[in-house]
Amino acid sequence: MKHGLVFAIAAVALLAGCSSQNQPSGIPVQPKWKGPPYRIAFDTKPTKPNPAGITIPTITWNANPNELENRAILVVRFDTTGAKTDQPVMDQMIMGATDIAGAQGALPADYMDLADQGLGRLLAAYHMSGKIKISALLARSSLSSQAGDGEIQAKALSDWLSTELVFKNPHAGH
Repeated sequence: MKHGLVFAIAAVALLAGCSSQNQPSGIPVQPKWKGPPYRIAFDTKPTKPNPAGITIPTITWNANPNELENRAILVVRFDTTGAKTDQPVMDQMIMGATDIAGAQGALPADYMDLADQGLGRLLAAYHMSGKIKISALLARSSLSSQAGDGEIQAKALSDWLSTELVFKNPHAGH
């Protein structure tokens, strides 16, 4: 019985010692990542004019380290209210996939050049010029090239990011 009582007292003392270690240490805990896995921004460095007539600033990202992707697709939507055509107009462009390794980075320059060229061709086809409002989003690489709103939102890696750019149609007057 003495051994049982000594064991019980030792167990209580051990548990009491352990419980003091579970007390908060006073170090603030980092809040968990909230929102989509990627946060995108337009790079603020000045951009040189692109022969396509429009230059989308480089898109940078910060990512939740627990939800990293290897590849992503850039989706660009644009305001078509200035379109001068009798044909139906597309108001978005879905790029092919590109590598996005790491928790932070920027979309490659050649990928952004392709985006400028594609957007420039669409805007020229609609005889648009001047200020154009665009929005950009990163989506999972499995996004279809003809995706609608539902699929884009389901595969979005970021929120939409908006800006206004100037389009100077390089083919105006031809």
